[in-house]
Amino acid sequence: MAAAKKAIKKTARGRAQDRAKVAGGQRYEVGYESKKTGRSASAVKKAVKKVGNVRKKVEKRLGR
Repeated sequence: MAAAKKAIKKTARGRAQDRAKVAGGQRYEVGYESKKTGRSASAVKKAVKKVGNVRKKVEKRLGR
């Protein structure tokens, strides 16, 4: 007998959690946030180190 296949439920939870954070070590993440806020890449990295990697906190720190 063939084993019954389980239906895999896909959610967007992982993507939403990923978008809520800024990876300070990733050039494209820092570049995106830099372009979005109009600040330099080094300012974004400093903000990530200071307040953590939560996007809302980083943007608030950068004055957006």
